Amino acid sequence: MLTLSEYASHDGIGLADLVQRREVSPREVARTALAAIEAVDGDLKAVVEVYHDQLDDLDERTLGRGPFRGVPFLIKDVGRHFAGRRMELGSRLCQGYVVKKNSFYGRLIKETGVTLAGRSSTPEFSMALCAETLLFGNTSNPWKRGYSTSGSSGGAAAAVAAGIVPIAHASDMGGSIRGPAAWCGTVGLYPSRGRVSAGPDLAEGGNGMTQSFIVSRSMRDTAVMLDCLGKPQPGDPFVIARPSEPYEAHLKRPLQPLRIAWSAHPLMDAPVDPEIARAVEATAKALAALGHHVEEAAPPIDLAMLDRACTEVWYFRFDRTLDDLGRQCSRTVGPDTVERATLRFYNFAKQRSADAYFAALSDFNTTRRAVGSFFLDHDIWLSPTCAQVSQPFGAYGMNLDLQPEDFLVHEERPCQFLSLYNVLGQPAISLPLAMHSSGLPIGIQLGARHSEEHLLIGLGAALEQAMPWSGRTPELHVSCELPTR
Repeated sequence: MLTLSEYASHDGIGLADLVQRREVSPREVARTALAAIEAVDGDLKAVVEVYHDQLDDLDERTLGRGPFRGVPFLIKDVGRHFAGRRMELGSRLCQGYVVKKNSFYGRLIKETGVTLAGRSSTPEFSMALCAETLLFGNTSNPWKRGYSTSGSSGGAAAAVAAGIVPIAHASDMGGSIRGPAAWCGTVGLYPSRGRVSAGPDLAEGGNGMTQSFIVSRSMRDTAVMLDCLGKPQPGDPFVIARPSEPYEAHLKRPLQPLRIAWSAHPLMDAPVDPEIARAVEATAKALAALGHHVEEAAPPIDLAMLDRACTEVWYFRFDRTLDDLGRQCSRTVGPDTVERATLRFYNFAKQRSADAYFAALSDFNTTRRAVGSFFLDHDIWLSPTCAQVSQPFGAYGMNLDLQPEDFLVHEERPCQFLSLYNVLGQPAISLPLAMHSSGLPIGIQLGARHSEEHLLIGLGAALEQAMPWSGRTPELHVSCELPTR
């Protein structure tokens, strides 16, 4: 059996290669993943359910034959993806809810060959910059105990950074892949709108703002998984362009010089940490040294308008969604079933109107056209992923006693660079290119035009070589001897 250090030293493709060469079996890898959970998750609390039916005694005949065969994988506690598995959305309202059928995402994930190892933590209804809930407790940032993971894919990013699994499911409606990737020091790609199917039950997730994908520790895992998941499915409302070659091929293909704009100026009355700003500038210099045309510039962004529009879209009929979930679980929405901020948003949603919703969609279009013009002259926009590094437990979460408007402004300050791409439908990636003097990771974000993920794959691979991150190990990691709690 692999040692925990050996196990955690490999990315997903590395583990799959060991399996393919028969140096280790999928069953042995599964048992090592269980040992990894037992070693570190008591401190981390990133895994809210362990799939013992898979890890204790894996039936290898049930695995798909794809490029990640035998690689342990966590599913986020959000989204109806795997029939027969629980999905509780981090909420007491939904305790015990069981998914009835596989989604297309779930089927494609199984085809990759992964071993489903368990469920990762998320804030209640994926609405906060943390993975802290009354239902499951607080997930710690692996780099600093008692600090937030960001959200909402916080458990996924923490588990990957800590070496529990090399890849994990993540989803993003307003930054929920990229924010946790930045705060936990992993790779987080938000794919283009429509790249990963939301079917069969949905045409699009979150009014087109949501994409399901993964967090990982390497660019090759990211690229190969995009090849696996970025496949049009029956009944998809539209199919977007793909590059002529697989994404994996763009890991090593030299890029023609790109026009890259960079900026670390804040988008609102909330500062960008000076160390983060310097990391953005250092990345710009690294890209210039790689032969790209780099200049300081930023697209026109009316963040206040964007925030108002997102609020109307995100919370239109949110009350009905919670009522429906409650009925399915034989519960009602109230202070005993949802957290304080969630209850405030539930009541806030009752006041939203269809007129305001459609006006917000018009504001989205205004933003897309204005920023789209910027991308006529620039191939890439480089910025911070987050304006600040991770904050202590309790700074964020759905149990804060804040009015919805105050809650949203509070959360926007550190994540002001994220939701733009969800509105645009354009791809963006967070890369763990720097470390803060506090010992916490700094994520750097690169965004591209719609359907041009291959440029982000190529740039990410080049930066992985020029500014490597693979040698860093957080405080909470399966290869480390942890102090007694």
